[in-house]
Amino acid sequence: MGYSLSRTTLEEQWRSVQAQLIEEYGEATYSSWLKPLTIVDHLEGCLRLSAPNNFMRDWVKNHYADRVQAILQSVNDHIRQLDVIVDNSKSDKEFAEPQLLEIPEFGSNLDPRFTFENFIVGKPNELAHAAARKVAESQAVAFNPLFLYGGVGLGKTHLMHAIAWQIKKCYPKRKVIYLSAEKFMYQFVRALRFKDTVSFKEQFRSVDVLMIDDVQFISGKDSTQEEFFHTFNALVDQNRQIIISADKSPSDLEGMEERLKSRLGWGLVADIHPTTYELRLGILQAKADQMSASVPQKVLEFLAYKISSNVRELEGALTRVVAHSTLVGRDITLDTTQDVLRDLLRANDRRVTIDEIQKKVAEYYRIRVSDMHSPRRSRSVARPRQVAMYLAKQLTTRSLPEIGRKFGGRDHTTVLHAVKKVEELMGQEKIMCEDIELLRRTLES
Repeated sequence: MGYSLSRTTLEEQWRSVQAQLIEEYGEATYSSWLKPLTIVDHLEGCLRLSAPNNFMRDWVKNHYADRVQAILQSVNDHIRQLDVIVDNSKSDKEFAEPQLLEIPEFGSNLDPRFTFENFIVGKPNELAHAAARKVAESQAVAFNPLFLYGGVGLGKTHLMHAIAWQIKKCYPKRKVIYLSAEKFMYQFVRALRFKDTVSFKEQFRSVDVLMIDDVQFISGKDSTQEEFFHTFNALVDQNRQIIISADKSPSDLEGMEERLKSRLGWGLVADIHPTTYELRLGILQAKADQMSASVPQKVLEFLAYKISSNVRELEGALTRVVAHSTLVGRDITLDTTQDVLRDLLRANDRRVTIDEIQKKVAEYYRIRVSDMHSPRRSRSVARPRQVAMYLAKQLTTRSLPEIGRKFGGRDHTTVLHAVKKVEELMGQEKIMCEDIELLRRTLES
């Protein structure tokens, strides 16, 4: 006999999957592509989901289906296959246009938790925070565009949502569109398909504030870039505010046209650096206060040290620890924390590679990864390269000759010199010690 599940059980398991999808992809991407999926049925190990149209079905299959299926199987190992079909009973009209956030309905696609009041400020994000505040509260256009960038889980989307909420508070009559670059592309492709580009242009070029999250998504999408370029210019000409987020600076966005890169860098480019130990500790303390949870300081310090690269993961870890304590009635201790988070901590203790070191160091010092292998000897490149060699010696088991080969075929004596030079600078310069410690914690997380 085949294995079957009640509709209620399926719905419960799907809600669990949805929660993890939001955690992994973020609210904007989830709302655009995954939230519209609904359960059809479960037959002989195959779960069928419905999408509202062919375009969305194909997009989900090509970009998200494998991950959705993997999460489903972790929830129920009897589900061995996932299929996405089109639900023809739903009108395509409900996905016809992006949500124009005029103030009476403002915020339906924004997270109420993501406000300036809930954003913990520290040295790595103070410029981005100050710029976001300035743009949200200014009567005139402050910087155009404001371009926020940083790694996954460092707070870009939080700041984007906070800006939108603050605009609502300060200037409730302003018309705002906030959406992901994915959704922008989807709306544009749909407008082309239905020969309705005039409405599309009017919709996007009549707003006071345009906010685009994760703009790197349109890299390589030539026609979408073309339309975004013209929308950008039209809004700037009208002195309308544009706010954009991405995972890289404008100049480092691969697959993006040079003229668009230039436009994106016109205003203020503010990056969010990897978190410091002090900032992570502050975030955890604020999170514990929000949850009205009594968490020992040594547990907060342990989490701040062990989970260093992703704020969402950091907050999620604390939530798991508190939930476990509440559900099983046990006090929160270091031992229970390590037990509850065994899988997460094991993942964070993985072996570091030289490629990862080069990438992280290049990001930190704002140079290109290719500079790690190049013959360039200017200090702006040579010093980060020496730091990367030092970290490769400290964090990997590779020999000096092996490290040298990974840095453009350099001799082992060059690596040895770099290690000694960095050790010497650490003894002389406090900032070098801080740089090394921050990089080490980021790489070991």
